[in-house]
Amino acid sequence: MQRPNNMMRTNTFHAYQSIPRPVSMIVIEHEPEPSLIVPLHSHPRAQLAYAVKGTFTLHTATGAWLVPPNRAVWVPGGVEHEMHARGQPVSNRSLYIQPDASPGLPGECCVIEVSPLLRQLVIDATEIPLLYDEAGRDGRVMRLILDEICAAPRAPLHVPMPRDVRLLRICRKLLEEPGSEGDLAYWARYGALGRRTLTRLFRDETGITFTLWRQQLQLMEALRWLAMGRPVTTVAMDLGYESPSAFTAMFRRVMGKTPKHYLGGKGVDAG
Repeated sequence: MQRPNNMMRTNTFHAYQSIPRPVSMIVIEHEPEPSLIVPLHSHPRAQLAYAVKGTFTLHTATGAWLVPPNRAVWVPGGVEHEMHARGQPVSNRSLYIQPDASPGLPGECCVIEVSPLLRQLVIDATEIPLLYDEAGRDGRVMRLILDEICAAPRAPLHVPMPRDVRLLRICRKLLEEPGSEGDLAYWARYGALGRRTLTRLFRDETGITFTLWRQQLQLMEALRWLAMGRPVTTVAMDLGYESPSAFTAMFRRVMGKTPKHYLGGKGVDAG
């Protein structure tokens, strides 16, 4: 039975920041474009952006997070961020959540695994009126969504960003073109600093080595390609692995699952 809606939904996130309920939802469909960027912005409420279809990345001053299908990214209120998507349609369900809605909500940006229960609750929430009855069934659904967010495991789909402008120039170039080649000496020249300075400063500012940062970025790019339907064999070869099995072994070590199982069997031919 269709629930009566007592307030119109819009595609403008500003309209959802002052609704007198702990949780509100917006549904956004982005058509495929060569490069889609939702410009830098922030909002008072926290946001959970759930990728129903397509893959996008979230960028802030401190990092970048990849959001494949059936995962979601959490953005605390007040954090400036922008969204990037390339060459595919993106279907997004965003929940806007009051900061004090639950004490167990994440305190920093992160990608979470969306459980089958949370997925179904989010689908159901698209039919819940914006001014829902907090004491009734709709209010219980929203509270259960909060419980599922608090309990969701995090996915390692993040690269930290440095503050130094020379390192930022390197990282932004690699984020734009993750397949870019070049050894440490090449990227040191690109950033106009020495190899040793690059190595030391990168670890100091991000907590990881430049090599590990690039590996993590490549994993994120591999997931984007796989979600778009590229075969594992093609992805493995494009990333320079000796064989699809070597790539699958790396993927399982980092993600805990093979590419096929992580993406639910869609668009992968091995693993």
